[in-house]
Amino acid sequence: MFFALDGFLFAGWVVRIPAIKQQTGASASTLGLALLGVSAGAVITMMLTGRLCRRYGSHAVTVACGVLLPLSIALPAQTHSALSLGLVLLVFGAAYGGMNVAMNSAAVDLVAELRRPVMPSFHAAFSLGGMVGAGLGGLVAGGLSASTHLFLLAAIGLLVTAFAGPALLRHRPDRTAPAAHTPQAQPQRKLDPRARRIVVLFGVIALCTAYGEGALADWGALHLEQDLDAHPGLAAAGYALFALTMTIGRLTGTMLLERLGQTRTLVLGGAVAAAGMLLGALAPTVWLALAGFAVTGLGLANIFPVAVGRAGELAGPSGVAAASTLGYGGMLLGPPAIGFLADWFSLPLALTTVALLAAAAAALGYGARNATHA
Repeated sequence: MFFALDGFLFAGWVVRIPAIKQQTGASASTLGLALLGVSAGAVITMMLTGRLCRRYGSHAVTVACGVLLPLSIALPAQTHSALSLGLVLLVFGAAYGGMNVAMNSAAVDLVAELRRPVMPSFHAAFSLGGMVGAGLGGLVAGGLSASTHLFLLAAIGLLVTAFAGPALLRHRPDRTAPAAHTPQAQPQRKLDPRARRIVVLFGVIALCTAYGEGALADWGALHLEQDLDAHPGLAAAGYALFALTMTIGRLTGTMLLERLGQTRTLVLGGAVAAAGMLLGALAPTVWLALAGFAVTGLGLANIFPVAVGRAGELAGPSGVAAASTLGYGGMLLGPPAIGFLADWFSLPLALTTVALLAAAAAALGYGARNATHA
């Protein structure tokens, strides 16, 4: 539920970015700078959340962020300048970054207890929440102001946390039970330089795919509305479609991994995402662009879980943490980069960098095929 809530609230925010941009009078580059507030807040919090999880437990930190994130989502609609928007997005980014690290840490503990590779299901819940949030945003875009919409999302988020939080707080992970043969149960060890490089490599692969997810979340609706003259509701549906195909891809991810193996799943996903994003960015019509977004979602769906999982196989929990942090950094740093490129060139051309990095993820994944078992 917390994974789904995270995706739901994030999507609810991103589909309102065109309205917030108009409200603040920001240009593409100044909006990109304001969005950097999300990145800065998240990166600072991600560096601290690991310590908080070790001290207070990942479940308690997840619930705390489940309160802060809904409260912070109402703030952007109250701003009227790019500077004030950037400042409140620092708070939103701090809550978002903390939530992602804490809930992934909780999920890693549960995967170790269950001794089953269920991590893709958690990420599917995030994508499903994003699909619902974007779909709801599209339905209300023409009838509700951004302020009213985001206040409603805040109320929904607090209700979900009030419902799910107590159950999470009652359960503490059994850290003594994992079997010795599971990667998560391996004792902490000092990695040699080659192993560290491989962990970083998988983190970069995660970054490449998360860059695309963040770029589509923050700029996809604006591209459809601004460059292809889509209705605001249809523009919001673009991210909902992307989230839907990501959900489908992740729900079928375990089966795909069993049939193709990790390396081929990663390489195929990167190639499909690159082709889909080229279509989504450069298509001359809204419907072709939407088709490109859908294909991109299918391609990107399992790259992040595969990269994080392979880092974990090599280095245990420290590998998972390193790859996850790099990956979410790509999701948060991508949107500001797209903003600058859009001002320097154009938004469609800026979005082609998503295809470039997806192709890079495929190439890096193929190059790392012998690093761990495929």
